[in-house]
Amino acid sequence: MSALLEVEQLEVGFGSRTSAVRGTSLTVERGETHCLVGESGCGKSVTALAVMNLLARGGHRRAKRLSFQGEDLLKLDDNGMARLRGNAMAMIFQEPMTSLNPAYTVGSQMTEVLRRHKGSSQRVATDRAADLLARVGITAPGLRLGQFPHQLSGGLRQRVMIAMALMCDPQLLIADEPTTALDVTVQAQILRLLAELQRDLGLGMLLITHDLGIVARVATRVSVMYAGEVVESAATAQLFADPKHPYTQGLLRCVPVPGKQRQDEPLGSIPGTVPRVGPGFEGCAFRERCSFADATCAHQIPRKTASPGHDYLCRLPAPVKALT
Repeated sequence: MSALLEVEQLEVGFGSRTSAVRGTSLTVERGETHCLVGESGCGKSVTALAVMNLLARGGHRRAKRLSFQGEDLLKLDDNGMARLRGNAMAMIFQEPMTSLNPAYTVGSQMTEVLRRHKGSSQRVATDRAADLLARVGITAPGLRLGQFPHQLSGGLRQRVMIAMALMCDPQLLIADEPTTALDVTVQAQILRLLAELQRDLGLGMLLITHDLGIVARVATRVSVMYAGEVVESAATAQLFADPKHPYTQGLLRCVPVPGKQRQDEPLGSIPGTVPRVGPGFEGCAFRERCSFADATCAHQIPRKTASPGHDYLCRLPAPVKALT
């Protein structure tokens, strides 16, 4: 049986100067949470938008394979993608404060999803919306359906976005940094909610984040992205226990470990910034920030397998550990 979502050698560009995604490959299985992690600007959100065919004007995508439930997404026209979006595959966008239309009530925006994709009556759609609002922890759901987005807090808006994404019982849920701009307590509530829904409904979830703490709590599998490429991919426990790529090792050094990090000990850091990569770029994009880089890193880098299901993009042998 094929994976729920299969992405193989995805490339996304904007004009002729920027290659936002370069040969990215990942899969999301039914019932698993696959985390796509990396610092800002590495191409995580663009990857998700490319899957949904929601790239900004001027963006273009191509891939060796891009399929959902065995269906080739690259061959679908706009109507075909509109049939899937919000129905079989749904997305929670990054900014809850601007994701909802301020001119329409919460109820009208939620019911539109079910009426459009399933042909339901207004009554059935309203009942479904109220049930889902209650399920995501919103009290007085009937009252909330009649309110406008500006009358809700950021945490409530994000819960509304989650409920809206579930209106048609999707098989795939893409969550693009769903806790951004929310305070810490609300972040924890949203993450618990997503984990519960994923478990109870058997959703396949692609969770995009830059927070390794979130990854450790909810992910089944992790793909680490840097400068448009997946530089390492593994099961979550395997990645945290034995990271192979110097960038992954650097990310993990930046996470303070309670009980092990001394108060007078500085946190880890990775010097420099993510480079802007253009078409025709060759070699390792991390080489300017890597303590192990040499002249060979400017050429094509092989993808190696450390163990079944654990691969990384680096010329270094697996036992090498980055310097602290």
